[in-house]
Amino acid sequence: MNYLAHAYLSFHVPEILVGNMISDFVKGRSRFGYTVGVQQGITLHRQIDDFTDTHAATLQAKTIFRPHYRLYSGALVDVVYDHFLANDPELFTEASLHRFTVSVYHTLEQYRAQLPSRFLLMLPYMKAENWLYNYRTREGIGKSIQGLVRRSAYLTDYQTALNLLNEHYQFLESCYQAFIKDVKTFTEGQLQQLDR
Repeated sequence: MNYLAHAYLSFHVPEILVGNMISDFVKGRSRFGYTVGVQQGITLHRQIDDFTDTHAATLQAKTIFRPHYRLYSGALVDVVYDHFLANDPELFTEASLHRFTVSVYHTLEQYRAQLPSRFLLMLPYMKAENWLYNYRTREGIGKSIQGLVRRSAYLTDYQTALNLLNEHYQFLESCYQAFIKDVKTFTEGQLQQLDR
């Protein structure tokens, strides 16, 4: 899952949210330099990623992108899932998504002293361009895919991914629908275990 999903799956718990958002920027034993709550968020992020990567719906969704993007097919599905999450009428309206994204940025700013330097460099762009909200739009998802391609070592073509999303939009949305309730249930269970 990508940033919006990890934020959503933090269930409004501030330290879980921080850890969930920064996990990809925390390597090795450096995780033990964070508070217990942030460490739990880092752990939760990794559990969510493992669950997502092996879920049957995700495996199906990856088949759309794999012929062109191979190992990056999973990363593309993560971004696509955020698009469908942002547009999920059972979870967000435009207004509630906007309020949610503002609250996420506010929480991250409150924990600024704990954010890794690389994440801190990215945060102003995330806020200014409102990445979390703009997953909702076709233009926003296009920019996200373009950014993923730009950051990768071996990819140069993002237009094919956009074309595949448009061509297989309903199928990919059905994969998201088959996945979202399962990952929500899984994450709620993991959070309950962390509280013990």
